[in-house]
Amino acid sequence: MSEQINMPINDLLSVFANNILPIILLSGAGFALAKLLHVDSRSLGRVVFYVFSPILIFDLLLENQLNFQEAGSVILFTISIVTIMGLITFLLGSFLKLERHALTAVLVTTMFANTGNYGLPLVSFAFGADALSYAAVYFVTTTFLFFSVGVFIASLGHMSIKQAALGLFKIPTLYAVLLAVVINFFQIEVPTPVLRTAELAAGGSIPLMLILLGVELSRVEVASNLRALQLSVGLRLLAAPLIGLILAALFGITGMPRGAVLTQASMPSIVSSTVLATEYQLDSKLVTAIIFISTLLSPLTLTPLLVFLGAHG
Repeated sequence: MSEQINMPINDLLSVFANNILPIILLSGAGFALAKLLHVDSRSLGRVVFYVFSPILIFDLLLENQLNFQEAGSVILFTISIVTIMGLITFLLGSFLKLERHALTAVLVTTMFANTGNYGLPLVSFAFGADALSYAAVYFVTTTFLFFSVGVFIASLGHMSIKQAALGLFKIPTLYAVLLAVVINFFQIEVPTPVLRTAELAAGGSIPLMLILLGVELSRVEVASNLRALQLSVGLRLLAAPLIGLILAALFGITGMPRGAVLTQASMPSIVSSTVLATEYQLDSKLVTAIIFISTLLSPLTLTPLLVFLGAHG
């Protein structure tokens, strides 16, 4: 009996130590750096957003070529789970009679997960480099939706659909994806200096993303709206993995790709929502609190999920 009890505990500890603890340690270094040296997260975030993130995605899509059917399944999965999470959040938030600015903050933080500077390294550690191509497609789709649907929700009508659509063309990752797709489709030979530059930058992207995660989490503030906080964190960490399991079965996603997309779907709230909170006068204290609490509690839900995926891959 004790062996049956100890085995799952040993599995949980092993998965946590090998996959999640390295992420906590490196992001913890970023957190300490921000507190001690007052590092500017905005400048660091721009470096990641405009340089390292698009180059990482470009390198991943070149190295691991997915066929259109595989990529299409991941894209449909991502759109579906973001939409379903949004509908559930809106219905429950309306039922709880959350104020408009609080409901908007909860929608943005619940619909969109941290699939970049947390999700990509976790997928890499847990499922290997090959799984990163699937995680990258999920990340790109989430980014596209965040800067279109997410911005539109956050704007509360202050921004037109045209302005939101034009904002998509400011996302450098979009151009990295298009370039990689063209190169793969027409089988264009990429010059060695370009390939080596991409590999060099991609190698440093994930560590820099984790440092940025810690720096951004250092700005957390205390929120007083506990109902909204509990709703967002509960849906993001508990409901999203369950919905993801159902959708993966419906879309026929199995094996290593299933592990990649389910892990991405189960990430805590996206850190970039702090940018929308500032830009569109959302409840910034609530947004940062949701991000911090969901990230802090995420090892408690991600660890058993990774054990489950490893046993039922």
